[in-house]
Amino acid sequence: MTPERPRGADAIPARDELIVGAAVEPSVTPPSDRGQLYAALDLGTNSCRMLIAQPKGSQFQVVDSFSKTVQLGVGLEASGRLSRASMGRTIQALRICQKKIEKHQVRRMRLVATEACRRARNARDFIRQIRRETGLALEIIAPEEEARLAVISCAPLVSRRTEQLLVVDIGGGSTELVWIDLSAVPRDDRPKAIMRLHSGFTPQGIGPEARVVDWISVPLGVATLKDQFGDVDDDAARFALMSWYFEENLASFSPYNAENPREGFQIIGTSGTITTVAASFLGLRRYDRTKVDGLHMTSDQIDTVIRDYLTLGPEGRRTDPRIGRERHSLIMSGAAILQALMRIWPTDRLSVADRGLREGLLYAQMSADGVLEDGPYK
Repeated sequence: MTPERPRGADAIPARDELIVGAAVEPSVTPPSDRGQLYAALDLGTNSCRMLIAQPKGSQFQVVDSFSKTVQLGVGLEASGRLSRASMGRTIQALRICQKKIEKHQVRRMRLVATEACRRARNARDFIRQIRRETGLALEIIAPEEEARLAVISCAPLVSRRTEQLLVVDIGGGSTELVWIDLSAVPRDDRPKAIMRLHSGFTPQGIGPEARVVDWISVPLGVATLKDQFGDVDDDAARFALMSWYFEENLASFSPYNAENPREGFQIIGTSGTITTVAASFLGLRRYDRTKVDGLHMTSDQIDTVIRDYLTLGPEGRRTDPRIGRERHSLIMSGAAILQALMRIWPTDRLSVADRGLREGLLYAQMSADGVLEDGPYK
């Protein structure tokens, strides 16, 4: 497979499921003043997830949410098509989303599909079927936009000290990486500079801007990478091969000088894999987003968790409450991607983000509408 890349460093136009034992969702708090509501839906290779939220200051407040494993990409690697069973599961999940949107009378929404629908030969027919059966108008977005939205979602976690930023989004069917130079942006304005990318990765010419140095979309996520090595029986050997193979697919992504110092460099990782590893490190038997989102983990801490997963073996991982039954079969492919990333970038720390495409979709819509106040992002 050939990773998708832009035609130039700045030529970019305007998660897997986060489940650890129980569904990982932001706390849902009814807003005191029901104003304009926004919906964001992410139909990925492994999961269907939605947020309904209301702008509140410089942030948004979640009103309702939905998360369901649909395994849309099952069998796609072999057949090139979405199966009837996976489409049926997805339609059922989308009907629930439609009812929630109708219940809350949401008028502003963006509903997107990613890698599985980008690759499937029958994806367009499926999108039309969704419209007929649920009334929902989904759009298949390009890898470039998926990468941009992942970056926007992580804006609140950008440190004032960060001069070089790498945002990594490990999905079910693909992994997006975006490298951003913030060195020309005043420290206090760096998170806001990331948020301004909602209109595109090309600088808008209004003051010091975040500059996208390079980006890549690797067509390997937790589900697709697992499928690639499903015929390898040995657990440790399969893990090593997956990590090596993913690193090989990053060979053309090298936007930095390897001799650069580690100071001022930050990696932010967003995915169910990364939040699961963080929850395992913290020993959480029940997931707590407030403890995971924004957590900093060192390479050694990540490696310790991964070694523990390997020691547990497939059966041990299946019954480990820190991983959860919906995650156990995908955790090692995700861990292989994570280990490869930490092996090749010039840092030994990772910022954990329990946020992703849905949050990026919400921020982008609200920023475009001008309904977010100017203030600190949290």
